[in-house]
Amino acid sequence: MRVGLLTSGGDCPGLNAVIRSAVLHGIKTYDDEMVGIRDGWRGLIEGDWQELPRQVVRGLARTGGTILGTSRTHPYNHPQGGPENIAGMIEKIGLDAVVAIGGEGTLAGAKRLADDGLPIVGVPKTIDNDLKATDYTFGFDTAVSIATDAMDRLRTTGDSHHRCMVAEVMGRHVGWIALHSGIAAGAHAILIPEQRTSMEEVCDWVRQVHDRGRSPLVVVAEGFIPEGLDDPLADAGVEESGRPRLGGIGEWVTQQIEQMTGIETRNTVLGHIQRGGAPTGFDRVLATRFGMGAMDLVHQSKWGQMVALDGTEIVQVDLAQALDGLKEVPQHRYDEAKVLFGR
Repeated sequence: MRVGLLTSGGDCPGLNAVIRSAVLHGIKTYDDEMVGIRDGWRGLIEGDWQELPRQVVRGLARTGGTILGTSRTHPYNHPQGGPENIAGMIEKIGLDAVVAIGGEGTLAGAKRLADDGLPIVGVPKTIDNDLKATDYTFGFDTAVSIATDAMDRLRTTGDSHHRCMVAEVMGRHVGWIALHSGIAAGAHAILIPEQRTSMEEVCDWVRQVHDRGRSPLVVVAEGFIPEGLDDPLADAGVEESGRPRLGGIGEWVTQQIEQMTGIETRNTVLGHIQRGGAPTGFDRVLATRFGMGAMDLVHQSKWGQMVALDGTEIVQVDLAQALDGLKEVPQHRYDEAKVLFGR
């Protein structure tokens, strides 16, 4: 078979590990020809591709980013998109199947194409860990590790100056990164999109910690909406895809804490640093297993399905299961962390 790989949506550590394992498994196990589609759906629509022999993927598991590039192009919104045009390009390139590696938007496009009869399978990718039907997605563990390390550093400088420190992390709709990194760093408050927390309660936690002679650490997800507000802060304009660029909630929370408590407060926005660099060992292994599982899906003609992690096992699920809403932080998980807030 001749199989195309594409990476679409936001980048994250582990994408190259998926590419490497899919190529090696395809060539060594199935004697496939492997093709890389450049810049996600845009490359498939416009016919921008490259051959992927074994030597191109050597050592890729330990590198961040994606050698194929990525974009937020949607296969149905591009002027040359749609199932008929994409089917024609798949035939022109000579592909028997396409492996789409991406998050909710990418996999939604993959499902529509598969429903329209195209040979597409999926690999789940989201740094936010917000896709249903899989326990974890690669990139999440790396983001948590990066955020935790940054917060450890923030705590030492906060302790030195007796300040409250606020760390803003990624999390547009869900707070998994904030929750895990906040617990790991011993944060005194964690603010996530799933919980409408009042600034009075946040400031109460901060005062409790400061009154004990400690320097409070507050972690806030970029999509957090404080009680009393209607929308997340989006002061940075819009992305090329039209989505609002979130950002600013960390600064807003900082100002509110300082005004309401009188405690000197500083904030740091981790931003895209959470996406960069080498993946952790966990993410390298998970991404490698996902890439191999995707090639098994291809050779079983399981179009419209994706690989997923169930406990410690790689399983096959329908894309519809992954796209049935976002995987939010459940109340009991937040309540576990909340026991540790303030005092």
